[in-house]
Amino acid sequence: MGLHSGVPVQIRILPAPVSTGIVFVRTDLENFRVPASWQHVARVSYATSLMREGVLISTTEHLLSVFYSMGIDNAFVEIDNLEVPILDGSGRPFVELIAQAGIREYRRKRRYLRIRRPVSVEERGKRISILPADSFRLTCEIDFPHPLVGRQSLEMEVTPRTYAAAIAPARTFGFEYELDQMRSMGLIRGASLENAVCFTRSDVLNPEGLRAADECCRHKALDLIGDLALLGRPLLGHVIAERAGHAMHTALVARIMSDASLYEILTFDELAARVTQSLVWEAGA
Repeated sequence: MGLHSGVPVQIRILPAPVSTGIVFVRTDLENFRVPASWQHVARVSYATSLMREGVLISTTEHLLSVFYSMGIDNAFVEIDNLEVPILDGSGRPFVELIAQAGIREYRRKRRYLRIRRPVSVEERGKRISILPADSFRLTCEIDFPHPLVGRQSLEMEVTPRTYAAAIAPARTFGFEYELDQMRSMGLIRGASLENAVCFTRSDVLNPEGLRAADECCRHKALDLIGDLALLGRPLLGHVIAERAGHAMHTALVARIMSDASLYEILTFDELAARVTQSLVWEAGA
């Protein structure tokens, strides 16, 4: 089921050759292909949608987040409707399916996008920045006026293991008092307590409660990683998001990709050699 469209959808994930990237294939539209790239971002209101030549793929962020964090660089995603299914509202089902299928490694070495100097996007007290680092680090902060949410923050180095344990299980969430407005906008037609956390003004409607006290912050981190996947390469940098959302995430990606002086492309071996040489110079000094 699509979260916003409410339509049934089937997907199948297939291996893809090296250097393919992640490509959505609309099987209902003569296998039309939409690459998961920042160049095809169409809409970023409540979800990140891609469009190529008028063909839409909506709510891509959860699946892309899982691919990115689990080290999946190349895959075809066959899909027979316009929206990626929401499943239980988290990334955990996709993580489990990929683990069952297994991951094939190619001989060609991965090439990383390493941030060379700080870059940020700010608007109305919200900000997202990325600083140079030799790993993929994430700091995420949210602030909602709700007794079960409030101000939450998360900082971690993102690896397949830390992602699967700490971020993938976190579900999408919303507030009961916003539901009518969102439905009037044509959104959340497929939402239920089986695929989203819903807060009343003082409590949570889901009988099972929250999966973690900071589940909301963890889910925002999940969304953020999915939007960063639109860079098209694994990232080396420290991302700091302060109350940011899809629009700011994708604006940061576009800013990075529009200025080649902000990053460099290198293999992990090249990075390791550079670090080693730097240590040798420091020791000599």
